[in-house]
Amino acid sequence: MKRPGRVRALFALAVIAVSVFIAATVPVRLGLDLRGGTQIVLETRSTPTTDADGEATDRTLEVLRGRIDALGVAEPTIVRSGDNRIIVELPGVQDPREAADVLGRTAQLSVHPVLGAAAPESGRPDSGEPRAAGGERVLPDESGERLRLGAARLTGQDVEGAEALFDQQGGAGWHVTVDFEDGKGWARLTGEAACHPAGDPQRRVAIVLDDKVISSPQVDPSVSCGAGITGGATQITGSFSSDEARELALLIHGGALPVPVETVEQRTVGPTLGAEAIASSAWAAAMGTALTAVFIVVVYRLMGLAATVALACYALVSYAALAALGATLTLPGLAGFVLTIGMAVDANVLVFERAREEYGARNRPSGRSALTAGFKGAFSAIADSNITTLIAAVLLFLLASGPVRGFGVTLGIGVLASMISALVVTRVLAEFAVARRWVHRRPRWTGLASTGRVRDHLTRRDPQLMRRPRRWLAVSAAVLVLTASGIAVRGLNFGVEFTGGRLLEYATGTSVDPDRARAALADAGFPQAVVQSSGDNRLTVRTEELTNAEAVRVADALGEAGGGAEKVRDELIGPSLGEELRRNALIALGLALGAQLLYLAVRFRWMFGTAAVGALAHDVVILTGVFAWLGKPIDGVFLAALLTVIGYSVNDSVVVFDRIRELWRRERGAPLPQVTNRAILQTLPRTVNTGIGAAFILSALAVLGGDSLTDFALALLIGLAVGTYSSVFTAAPLAIEFDGRGRAGGGRATPGAPRRTGRTGRTEAVTPGR
Repeated sequence: MKRPGRVRALFALAVIAVSVFIAATVPVRLGLDLRGGTQIVLETRSTPTTDADGEATDRTLEVLRGRIDALGVAEPTIVRSGDNRIIVELPGVQDPREAADVLGRTAQLSVHPVLGAAAPESGRPDSGEPRAAGGERVLPDESGERLRLGAARLTGQDVEGAEALFDQQGGAGWHVTVDFEDGKGWARLTGEAACHPAGDPQRRVAIVLDDKVISSPQVDPSVSCGAGITGGATQITGSFSSDEARELALLIHGGALPVPVETVEQRTVGPTLGAEAIASSAWAAAMGTALTAVFIVVVYRLMGLAATVALACYALVSYAALAALGATLTLPGLAGFVLTIGMAVDANVLVFERAREEYGARNRPSGRSALTAGFKGAFSAIADSNITTLIAAVLLFLLASGPVRGFGVTLGIGVLASMISALVVTRVLAEFAVARRWVHRRPRWTGLASTGRVRDHLTRRDPQLMRRPRRWLAVSAAVLVLTASGIAVRGLNFGVEFTGGRLLEYATGTSVDPDRARAALADAGFPQAVVQSSGDNRLTVRTEELTNAEAVRVADALGEAGGGAEKVRDELIGPSLGEELRRNALIALGLALGAQLLYLAVRFRWMFGTAAVGALAHDVVILTGVFAWLGKPIDGVFLAALLTVIGYSVNDSVVVFDRIRELWRRERGAPLPQVTNRAILQTLPRTVNTGIGAAFILSALAVLGGDSLTDFALALLIGLAVGTYSSVFTAAPLAIEFDGRGRAGGGRATPGAPRRTGRTGRTEAVTPGR
C-alpha cells in the first residue's frame, strides 16, 4: 500500500477507534418525543408597573426560549396556555428543580452608584424598595454591609453580552465579564465614583441582580476623576464555581423577564412516541438499511460490500459525534440522518459508476486504476453536493431555533460523517480488495467490470431527452398547477405546533399504556392527538382545537381504555412553533437557499444555480400541495421532511450539473442541450441506484414504522420521487432555457470557441449571440 493509502487507513482507524470509545462511554441524549422529560408550568405575575397580560406572557415566552437554548436543551416545547401560563417541556434535563429555578428567575440586572454606608438595621429586614423620590434604596452587599444605592444608571437592556471565564493567572478564578452597549454610560458612572478617595464607599459601584447585590467593586485607584473606565466592560467576581458563573452569564445575556414568573407545576412526562412506536421505528429503519445494503452488494458486489461496511462506520461516527457534542436526538433530527444516509449511499454509487465508466472506456484496465479514476472523477460532485448541504445546515443552526435548529445539528453531523465514510473508509476497503490477486484474476467480482443494465440499455437506445426541453417544463408546470391548486381549494391543515389547540389531562381508573390510549383516540377520530403519561394513572392529551362535544368523545375513548376517565385539567394552548420561531426558521431557510445559489453560481454558472433553486421550489410546492389534497397535517414532522426534501433536491441537481460542466469543458463547441442530454444519460444509473437505495429505507418506515412515522415517510417518498424527476426534467431544461435567453440578450457566454481566462487559466467557451 502506497503512502497516501496508509495515511487514509490510519486516519480511518483513528476515527473509528475514537468513535467506538465515545459510543461506549457517552450516552446520546434523547428528546422528549423519544424518551420523555420534565414538564414545568410557569405562571406570570403582575407588578406595579406591568400587567401579566397575553402580550407580556408572549415576551416572557421568547426570553425563556433563549434561556433554554443557552442551557443546551435541544428542541424544547414551549407553549402559552391562556393569558398568563407557559408550559415548558424539557427533554434530557437531569435536574428539573435547577432548570425551574433558572427559568423562573427574573434576572433584572441594574448598575447603581453607591451613595454611602447605611445605618444598621432597626429590627426588621429591609424590603429593598425605593426609599426616596430619587430612587435611593438600601441593600446589603456581598459581605453583608448595608449600602445606600442611587438610581440605576445601567440595566439589563444595556447589556451587549456576558461570558463566564476562568482567570488562572490573575487569581480571580471563575468570573463573569459583562459588555455594555453604551460604553459612555459605564465611563460616566465609574468616572463619578473615581472622584471619591480610595476606601470611601462612594468609590464603589453596585451590580444588582434581582434585588441582590452580587458585586460592588471599588473603582481602581489608577482611574482618574471624570475619566472613568472606557471600553464599556466590567467583571463580576465573587468566588463563583464554574456552574454558578455560567448560570449567571446565561441569565444576564439571556435578558430579563418582562414580568416575574412562578412555577405552579412540575412533573415528569413520558415520551410523545410510545415504546412500541419507537421499537417499530427502529425495526423499520434496521430493515430498510439492511435491504439497502443487500441491494448495493448485489449491484456492486465486492465494492458494495465495502460500501456496506463504510455505512456501518458512518452510523458509528454519527452516533459518536452526536454524543460528544451533547446534542439531543429527536424525530426531526432523525430526518437529518435519513437524508445523510442517502448522501453516503449516493457518494459510493457516484464513485462506483465513474469506475465502471473507466472500465468501459479502456481496453484492459485494472481494478485499481478504474477505482482511482472513479474517486477522482466523482470528487467534485460529492464535494459540491455536500458543501451546499453543509452551508444550509450551518445557517439553520446559527439562525433558527427549536426543531429546525435540531435538524441543522444532525444534518451537519451527518454530512461530515458521510464524507468520511465515502471518501476515506470506502476507499481504504475498496483499494484493499482490488489489490488482492484472486480479485485481480476475477475482475467481475469487483462489480466494476460490468457497466450495468441501465447503462447498457441507455447506450443501445440513446434517447434524446433534451431535444425539446420546453415540453418537460410544460409537464412540470402542469403538475405544479395541479398540486398547488390543492392549497387554494383544500387549504393547509396546520398542526397543533402552528395553530395551538387544547390540552386535556385525565385521571384514569387503571393504569393505561400511552400507546393503547393513542390507538383508542385514533379510532375515535383523533389520529394526530399527542398522548403522554404524566404520573400514576394520568394521561395528558394535546390536540387541535376541540368543540365540547369532541372533548366528550376524547374522554369517552380514554374512559373505555382505562376504566373511566376524570378530567383534571382543560386548557387552551398557543402554538409551540411561535411567531418568532417561525420567522427565524423562514429567514434561516431563505438565507440558506441564497447561500446555496451563490455557491452554485460561483462553482458553475448563474443559470445552473438559478435552475437548481427553481427545481427546489418546484419540489416544495408539489409536496405541500399533495399534503393539502390528502388533508395531511402540516406540523413539525412535515417541516423536518420538507427540509430533507430540499437537501435531496439540491444534491441531485448538483450531480447532474457537475457532469454537464465536465462534458462542456471537453466538448467546447457542442450545444448545451446535446451536452445536457449526454450528462443525464451518464448520471442516470447513479440516479436510479441511489433512488432505489433510499426508497428501501423510506418504504420500510412507511409500512413498519407505525402511525407516528407514516406521514413523515410518505412526505419523504413523495419528495424522493419528485426530486429525482425535477433534477432531470425541471432543473436541466430550466438551465437550457436560461442559457438560450442569455444568448438571445447577448449578455452571456455559451459553448463555442475556447477562451482562456488570465486569472485561473481555466478554459471557457464563447460563441457570438444569435
